[in-house]
Amino acid sequence: MTDAAMADLRRRGFAGLRVVGDVHGDAVAFEHAIAGAETEALFLLQLGDLTDHGPDSPAALRLMFGLLDARRGRFLLGNHDHKLRRALIGERVHAPAEGLGRTLAQLAAAADGEALRRRAVAEIAMAPAWLHMRDWFFVHGGFHPGMLLRLPLPDAGIRKPDPLLSRALFGQVTGRTRPDGYPDRVHDWVDRIPAGTVVYCGHDRRSPDGRPYVQEGEEGGRCVFLDTGAGKGGHLSWIDLRW
Repeated sequence: MTDAAMADLRRRGFAGLRVVGDVHGDAVAFEHAIAGAETEALFLLQLGDLTDHGPDSPAALRLMFGLLDARRGRFLLGNHDHKLRRALIGERVHAPAEGLGRTLAQLAAAADGEALRRRAVAEIAMAPAWLHMRDWFFVHGGFHPGMLLRLPLPDAGIRKPDPLLSRALFGQVTGRTRPDGYPDRVHDWVDRIPAGTVVYCGHDRRSPDGRPYVQEGEEGGRCVFLDTGAGKGGHLSWIDLRW
């Protein structure tokens, strides 16, 4: 999302952005976020991971596709979105019963499931892996300074992740596995955010109190982590940024 895109949004009457964290199938909360964005004349930018875990991933997809059709929102590529597309085109992927497996079962049971599958394959293929607008930077998993020098690939959703795309999707990992089975992640990248830049990301549920977690970096930048556990027993968080 460039300055030209920002100018276009202003011309179309948007007063700013509503940045929404990981949805993970929590369609009811997502619908509330969308309704509020419309009331406040805010363009909705969702940070990736629309599906898995929650009670209604098909409805979350319908809501996002409606925003795309109305030109009132877009979503970034998250690791769960990337994996969902791979599963839908027939690639072999691990599908935990409470995660991707649940989404695939919900799509199979939905009356419009086949249409949603086709649309998801197409839209995930085109979803940007990161966006940069003035002092705001948006990414799902983690930031790298190289992202400031490279426009997001138009087909990131169909690519095998290179180092930058891997950082965008998965954050910074050590290669070790935690006792809960998830990859061990570190957040050294926050210290490389340039002064004056604020990164908004999801992926990691770091909040101890249910509110978005803010971390200051050594170079003067800042990161706001917006995943507060939607679809996983927590709730959906968002933040409004006005021009």
